[in-house]
Amino acid sequence: MKKLLIQLDGDKFASTFDCIVAHDSGADDVLSYGGVTVADVRPLILSAFFTRGIPDLKNLAGWIGGSDVELGEQILAEAQRTFFGPFKISLMLDSNGCNTTASTAIAKLVRQTDLRGKTALVIGPGPVGLRAASLLAREGCQVQLISIPPQLLGSRYNSELSQKTLASARKAAEAVHSSETTGNGSLHVEDVLDLSRLEDLLGKAEIAVAAGPAGLQVLGLSQWASKEKLQWLIDFNLTEPLGIEGVKPADDFAEREGKHVLGALAIGNPKMKVHKACIAKLFERNDLILDTEGVYQIAKELA
Repeated sequence: MKKLLIQLDGDKFASTFDCIVAHDSGADDVLSYGGVTVADVRPLILSAFFTRGIPDLKNLAGWIGGSDVELGEQILAEAQRTFFGPFKISLMLDSNGCNTTASTAIAKLVRQTDLRGKTALVIGPGPVGLRAASLLAREGCQVQLISIPPQLLGSRYNSELSQKTLASARKAAEAVHSSETTGNGSLHVEDVLDLSRLEDLLGKAEIAVAAGPAGLQVLGLSQWASKEKLQWLIDFNLTEPLGIEGVKPADDFAEREGKHVLGALAIGNPKMKVHKACIAKLFERNDLILDTEGVYQIAKELA
């Protein structure tokens, strides 16, 4: 019985990256669909169900990708609504690589230090930053998730997109606070409009995470090196200029300026291991849902 992965991608063309990694992770074949809308999901899932008997459904699984994370979440929800009785398949959501990337970084940090009670500043409420902030809060951190000040973004600043992103972040913060697994952690979202506010928040943080767009520096060396309380830095950006000046991509909690720093390559390499392990897990049963929490649990075993 072949292990078949159904790739549902909201972009025009289904990701070749995701398809290749799926084959490398044990899928015998990948059925790739690009330009998928929510309306397309039900017939695609249903037609897959009825090809096999219930005991064999563990050999079918769904992968949800694409660059639009919000659409990916809607596709995941619609796929789950399609399930009935024993007719279900395991699903994984990793649009834009947000879940595997954020989960790997925070899982690596957890191995380095006890996060309970620590203060964290996450700069950039996009898909990766939002998930990193949520995971930090679930580990007991007091997290401040902030927008990138317009002065840093320059011509990239889009007020409409900024407000939409912040609205998603605030919704996620509500979910964190209503969760029973958060413990004493918290997640607060703030729209930061000037550099002085960023400087003030950085001075209060023990952990700083740069999750801005590619090629945008959000923290200069002089900013973070002078902060006595700050001990841990994570930079998700691999494109020059890096998100945090003075952090090297291969830094794996290297000590720089008396602080421990994690660079994008040191996240990316184990992230691929997590990615592959998650796909392999999909074929162990037919009822596994690997969203942020599901991926994070696997990342904690491997990072």
